[in-house]
Amino acid sequence: MATSAQHEEGRSAAGPVVWCLASAMLFGASTPASKFLLGEVGPLWLAGLLYAGAALSVAPRALRALPSRASITRSDLLHLGGAVVFGGIVGPVLLLSGLAIAPAASVSLWLVLETVATAVLAALFFKEHLTARTWLSVALVVAGSAMLSSGEAGSGRAVLLVSLACLAWGLDNNLTAVIDRFTPAQVTFAKGVAAATVNLGAGALLEGGSASAVTIGGGLLVGALSYGASLLLYVASAQQLGATRSQLVFSTSPAWGLLLSWLFLGERLTAAHLGASALMGAAIWLWHNEQHTHRHVHHAVSHQHMHRHDDGHHDHAHDTPCAPDAWHTHEHSHDDTDHAHEHRPDLHHRHEH
Repeated sequence: MATSAQHEEGRSAAGPVVWCLASAMLFGASTPASKFLLGEVGPLWLAGLLYAGAALSVAPRALRALPSRASITRSDLLHLGGAVVFGGIVGPVLLLSGLAIAPAASVSLWLVLETVATAVLAALFFKEHLTARTWLSVALVVAGSAMLSSGEAGSGRAVLLVSLACLAWGLDNNLTAVIDRFTPAQVTFAKGVAAATVNLGAGALLEGGSASAVTIGGGLLVGALSYGASLLLYVASAQQLGATRSQLVFSTSPAWGLLLSWLFLGERLTAAHLGASALMGAAIWLWHNEQHTHRHVHHAVSHQHMHRHDDGHHDHAHDTPCAPDAWHTHEHSHDDTDHAHEHRPDLHHRHEH
């Protein structure tokens, strides 16, 4: 019989899973939309517009409760800088370069390689413990991708560009999952400002030309939803679920793209589409129901991230009342703790095994 602690763990994880599914749906819609916009502007221009829209959409939340300069460490800046460079600047340009020379449907399906890159990097370099059940989940996602990609036409150059984009985003995902000094909105805003500045400048120099008001507005709107709101939701979920597990949920974005294409573009759903969706659903069910418990030590730390007060880790006092099951963000401190409970590789559980 499940204990009350296990029920609390399940309830606290449900929110981040929903956030990540919403993030995947928003991002899945971006590939066909971006393919349409690439008819007028180049990859650098569009990457800049997308992230300008992302920055604008989260600016009001990002500029609230900025951390003090004294509280920001060199490690914080390195993690944020890496996420900005690889996730905000490099990854989008590589993706859009591949999208410019390949069908949107093919690119959407190839993006599931981001899950594999995230898992391998998490296990090798970021101390994220992956169980056999999680690796099986990764295998199911890859199998679903192979089922969808069977018979897809596309050039080797496009596959290479999208694969490199997935590698860049895999590194970004792992760096994002350990950022605990900045809020999800602040991480997204930093990516948006840096990517918009660099890529719009590079686009003006290397691609030239100009964009119509419709294309600029479309790029900003897609960026606000598919990169702004989507990134904010993804960062919040990754901090709670860990890089690999959040990425397994996010890897449903190609399925969302297919569903939206069927609903709004009249594209045909095949047996392969349905089979791949079933495999991805099974992958999410497997990792979400895994159990991992052992005694572990938490050292004293002060940081900032989304949290609740019913998870066994956050029992600090508030100046104003806060419901135990309410998600919220502020800087808080933890004392040294030695205990055992069921957990995932979130910000508090990146220990050696």
